[in-house]
Formats: sequence, C-alpha cells, structure tokens
Amino acid sequence: MLRLFRWLARCPLWFLHVLGGGLGWITYWASPTYRRRFQQNVAQAGVSAREARPAIAEAGRLVMETPFLWLRPADEPIRPALNWEGEALLVEALKQRKGIVLLTPHMGSFEVTAQACAQSFAADHGPITVLYRPARKPWLRAIMDGSRARPGVATAPATLAGVRQMIRALRRGEAVGLLPDQVPPDGMGVWVPFFGQPAYTMTLAARLVQQTGAVPLLIWGERLRHGAGYTVRVSALGEALPTGENTQAESAAVINRAMERLIRQRPQQYLWGYHRYKQPRANASVD
Repeated sequence: MLRLFRWLARCPLWFLHVLGGGLGWITYWASPTYRRRFQQNVAQAGVSAREARPAIAEAGRLVMETPFLWLRPADEPIRPALNWEGEALLVEALKQRKGIVLLTPHMGSFEVTAQACAQSFAADHGPITVLYRPARKPWLRAIMDGSRARPGVATAPATLAGVRQMIRALRRGEAVGLLPDQVPPDGMGVWVPFFGQPAYTMTLAARLVQQTGAVPLLIWGERLRHGAGYTVRVSALGEALPTGENTQAESAAVINRAMERLIRQRPQQYLWGYHRYKQPRANASVD
C-alpha cells in the first residue's frame, strides 16, 4: 500500500482528480448506506440535488489527492497553484499575537489549508498546530505520522496532552486548526442544531477561543477544476462567541451556524456523506 501511495504522490494533480472523480461515483453507487446518508444530509440542509451532485466526485478527489499532499518532498511548495482569498484577515490576526483558532468544515481539501498556512506564514509567525485523530490501521498511521510532520506544521493528538499543546501554541500567538463539525467522543460535546437537526458538536473549538482570547477565523481550501490547484478562503466567524459560564451549547451553536453559512456557499465541495448525526463514541480520546 505504501508503494501505491508513493506512486500516486508523483502523479500530476489533474490526473489524481480525474481518478478521484470516478472513485467518488463508484463509491456512491456501490454503497447504498453511503448513498442514503448523502441524500439525507443534502435534504436536511435544504440543498438541491443538482447543487450537491458535484460533491459525489469531489469526495473521491479528496481521497486521491491525499498522497500528493502527504508524500511530496517537504520543501516542495503546493503545486500547480495556491491562491488566497481573505488573506488580509489572517495577516491582521497574526499581527495581534493573540493566537488564531482556524475552523475548517469537512469541505474542499482539509489538508491543503494547514500546509498553505505553513508555507505562507510559518517562517515569520511560527508553526500552525493541527488537531488530528490517529488512524486505526498501523500502515496508514505510519504514513500519517510522517507526512503531517512537515515544516511549519505541528500536530496535536486528540488527547488532553494535545489540547494543552494547542493552548500553549495560542498563548505564544500562533495559529491552531481543527474541524469543528467532526463528531467528538462522548462527554466532549453538546447536542445543538446543525441544519435544523440535533448533532453532537464539539465544545473544544469555542473553549480554545474563550480560554485564550484567540481570534476565531473560518478557513477552507477550495479545489479548483481540472487540477489547477487550490484557493484558500479565509473569513470571519460572523457572530461573537458568548462569554461567561454555562455557554457551551450556545457557543457550539454559533460555530455550527458559521459552518452552515460556509457550506451553503459551496455545497458542491462539502462531504455530504460524512456521518454528522451519529451517536458519539463511548471511549473518549480526550479525557
């Protein structure tokens, strides 16, 4: 498998995206469970089937571009093109030295956002620390551990030690990144609406902001057509997070609404097959 990953990493991005588009459709038609969840999530969000249909192929492209992003040489910039929109928000926040919490939904290319921040800002402002959940399969875990430890990118496991690592980074004025629409382990979230249906939502994202005074920003990497590269889009949260005690549910709801607004902008690149409304795992990773 590692040999296949290395071969794919040397392929041009346009070729990987062609393969990935086919893989996305094969998976959609081969798995009734995946197809049903995809359709139910689209309907729950009030997005038309026509708008969401391109996301079927985009999910496959997400898979196929992973070796390209993970295994290319550490000193090689993102190719063929990396563009920014809203970069000024990130620059201004970095100047404040209060720390930044970058929130990314399951949308576009998650991997490219952290690498783009490292490539553009780490030399002057320190690394970006990203929260991750280790892979269960040993061979994939070995690839992930090696590939995500790139220059300018620090990784924090989804454990109490990882959370402390992120807090220290924020207090140094650095950026951290996480996926706030990822279902957390039991005990680490609250049930709040996501597109009108209760979804178990992490409280960590808001707590990092509230405990450190960091600036929350939304960021995601749009996958351009025909393998032309990526556009990293940065925007404001849109609502202030509440302060005071007993605000976990309200804070999580604010972040969910921000995720909804972002997803509605590009429903073609959201991972609609993600099991967003599932029950949380009983064995928490962060304790």
